[in-house]
Amino acid sequence: MSDKKLTYKQRRFVQEYVIDLNATQAAIRAGYSKKTANEQGSQNLAKLSISKAIQKEFKEIADRNEVSVQWVLEGFIEVANRCMQRVPVMEFNKQEKQYVQVTDVNGEGVWTFNSSGANKALENIGRHLGMFNDKIDVNMTINSWDALEKEIASEKQGQKKDNA
Repeated sequence: MSDKKLTYKQRRFVQEYVIDLNATQAAIRAGYSKKTANEQGSQNLAKLSISKAIQKEFKEIADRNEVSVQWVLEGFIEVANRCMQRVPVMEFNKQEKQYVQVTDVNGEGVWTFNSSGANKALENIGRHLGMFNDKIDVNMTINSWDALEKEIASEKQGQKKDNA
């Protein structure tokens, strides 16, 4: 990364930020005062030139390590598939001196799979595909402050009635 527009401290901040994504610690390691590191880190992240330099650094890291969106998605798919494979629940039988599959009350084999691993992998795939929207869109039209205050008062009145 060699961006001429950035100061030495800003370039160091970018290099440190990509290590752990902690702006305060990156600012401290880059040489900013510990007292103002939180503020400096936040301000640096808000600067377009630094933001672009961070993105460039992430791309260079990904390229060096041959990491791509395709590679990540293939990994998630493999994890999901492996986690969803059913595995027999086994226990050691002392008389037979070997592991045998646990059975239920009907004599059927008991199986398990890693549901949390599968769910996490599928969630990450879904997020990448834009299937989930974690953002809440709040659109309000306020004609006047008086109308807003009346609406808030009305809401509070409704809540009081519901709680009674």
